Amino acid sequence: HLQLVEFGGGLVQPGGSLRLSCIASEITFQHYHIAWFRQAPGKEREGISCISSGGGVTDYADSVQDRFTISRDNAANTAYLQMNSLKPEDTAVYYCAAEWNSGDSVTLKSNEYGYWGRGTQVTVSS
Repeated sequence: HLQLVEFGGGLVQPGGSLRLSCIASEITFQHYHIAWFRQAPGKEREGISCISSGGGVTDYADSVQDRFTISRDNAANTAYLQMNSLKPEDTAVYYCAAEWNSGDSVTLKSNEYGYWGRGTQVTVSS
C-alpha cells in the first residue's frame, strides 16, 4: 500500500518561491504516475501538474504554467513541485497523488488517482 507524505509548505511573500516534496513509501514508486493538486478554502480541488512514471511527460494547468515545474527522482522515491513567482491566489493546501501506470496517459483528473498524501499548507501573503 503506497503512502505519500508532502513536505515544504509554508508562508512566503508574493513573488517568492517554494519547493514541495512528495516522498513515497515504496520502491515501486517508479511505476506510478504522480500529480499535484491543491484546494483553497471554499473552492474545488484543482489539478495543477502531473508527471509520468518515467518522468518523460509532464502537464500543467494554465493557472501555474511557466511558474511551476514538476520533477521526480525515482531513485529517491520523491517527486517535487518547484513553485516560483507565487501569488496570493496560490494559497491552498497542496496534495500529491499517485496512480499505477497501467498504460494510460498521465492526467490531471483527480478521480484517476488512488493514493493521496495528507497535504501541506502553502500561504502566499505579505
